[in-house]
Parts: sequence; structure tokens; C-alpha cells
Amino acid sequence: MVRYLEYYHKLPGYKAYSGAISDVSLDALVFSCGHETYTTPFQPPLTSFREVRERVVQMDKDCLAGLSRSDITVQEFVPSHGPYLALFLTVTATFVAFSTRANFESGGLVAAFVPKAFAHFCWTIQPFVFYPMVLIHGCEAYYMATGRLRRHSVNMRSKTWWQWVGTTFIEGVGAFNR
Repeated sequence: MVRYLEYYHKLPGYKAYSGAISDVSLDALVFSCGHETYTTPFQPPLTSFREVRERVVQMDKDCLAGLSRSDITVQEFVPSHGPYLALFLTVTATFVAFSTRANFESGGLVAAFVPKAFAHFCWTIQPFVFYPMVLIHGCEAYYMATGRLRRHSVNMRSKTWWQWVGTTFIEGVGAFNR
């Protein structure tokens, strides 16, 4: 339903997410979405209801091609495991440690566990590590959201979309490999 509303009626995916078929006739499919009704005509009109399935399948193929989507729809999130889990935990620890210089000052979160010289070094490089890291991982998350997830029809209103984008922001390339 979402692809039909996106392709034939130019609705953004987040708005089309709640779409449902409300009527089928020999002339058209009628969708309700929010408080709106959208009619998608059959071109040419059907001669019997036996043709509906065939036509709807062909229209979906047209939607996939027109939206540059894959016929594979991702419907589940695969959590980090094995080496990807180690990567996720390492990057999470790095984000937390480098989120503020105070973590490397005397009495800080990290300074209590590392040698003073190393803590001072990390304090010095903190802005040169943290901000590029946020930028790079933000770009990776954006690419996942607008590239892979869109191509595989994962809607941004779904839990699956948020799980993939969130782990991509932390883990980066590991999420693309999964």
C-alpha cells in the first residue's frame, strides 16, 4: 500500500505508512490514508475481478521500478553479534569517553582508569576525535536511511528503521555488512 501511495500519489513514505485499501472496483483501487482518500485508476479498466491480482502485481512492479526500489523488503532488524558486537561496544565506549573533555580531567570518568599522561593526551585530542566521529557516523546513518533502507522499503515510522539507523550511527560500516 505504501509503495502505491508513494508512486501513484507522490506521498512521502512517512505519510503513506498508514495507508490501506478501502475499495476495489473494475476501474480503480481506492486507498484511505489519514483523513484522505486516494483513487488509483486501472489503465485500462478491468473486465472482471479475476484480473485484479494480476494487475495489482504488475502495478507493484511498476512502483518498484518507478521508485528505484528492490523487490526485497527488509522487515526485521539483525542485532550486532560476534565481531560486530565488539565493534559496537568499542565505538559506544569511544563516543561516551570522548563526548566531553571532563572525562579526561582529574576525577573524570576515564581519567580514573588510564595513566595521567594518556588522559592528558586524550583531553588534548578530544574535539579532534569526537566531532569528526559524529560527522562521519552521522553521514553513514544518513546513507543507510536514504539509501539502503529506502531501497528496501523500510519506512521511517517503523521500529525496524530506527533500529538500523541507530546502530548504523554507532557501529558504522558493520551495520552495512549485516
